[in-house]
Amino acid sequence: MALLAPERHERILAHLRTHGTVTVQQIAEDLFVTRETVRRDLDQLESAGSLRRVHGGAVSSSPSSRTETSWRDRRSSRAEQKQTIARAALEFLPPAGTGSLLMDAGTSTEALADLIAEEVRDADPAGSRMLITNAVPIAQKLSDVGAVDVEILGGQVRGLTGAVVGEQALATLARRQADVAFLGTNGVDAAFGLSTPDAAEAAMKSALLRAARTSVLLADSSKLGRSTLIRFAELKEISVLITDAEPEAELAEALEAAEVTVVVAVPR
Repeated sequence: MALLAPERHERILAHLRTHGTVTVQQIAEDLFVTRETVRRDLDQLESAGSLRRVHGGAVSSSPSSRTETSWRDRRSSRAEQKQTIARAALEFLPPAGTGSLLMDAGTSTEALADLIAEEVRDADPAGSRMLITNAVPIAQKLSDVGAVDVEILGGQVRGLTGAVVGEQALATLARRQADVAFLGTNGVDAAFGLSTPDAAEAAMKSALLRAARTSVLLADSSKLGRSTLIRFAELKEISVLITDAEPEAELAEALEAAEVTVVVAVPR
């Protein structure tokens, strides 16, 4: 049976993790697909920041990469895993009627916003939760849901990610204290911690963490063992990590030492 695109992508990335490089011809033979299919797969993985194309194949992304793709492009990358992670994150929502939450910009948190909209669209507005977000796409999705009161932080919008950044948003967050923050990341590394390529977004992520009593990190397994340019938090600063695969030994030990609860989400 022919492999679906997500399965091919997993095979390609697994080969990269082991060997550090892949060739188009090699993957085409291993997966019994055409070289044109492999080239499309490599292009999609490069757009997602998962690898770097070179002549005839691809190599692993640089661990300090500043590569950053738009939120629109990232929506289709590992979409099934993000949905699974988002569904597990619903268990950490604060109580309806009295709870408040923060949501970071990102496609994993956006997947959670979609599920929240489905779950509470017909709920009694009297039992609403307060949402504070710096994500324009998330605010748009939830602004017409009666059981969610939305506050979007003011400031400059980064078109690449749909995130509001800057001093105005940081100043507002300094005056907030929510029950739970749901955040995304570009990397989760045993030594370096949580990281992202952009300084303004790193500052926002740090501020979101400080503005919540509990923090839940949504990170699919492609982010595990990876670091990007700017650290925004140490592992010990998060309460829960929700992912779709068991972290490798070094990261698993670091997470345990940091007293982070790891939830490995599985499809329904």
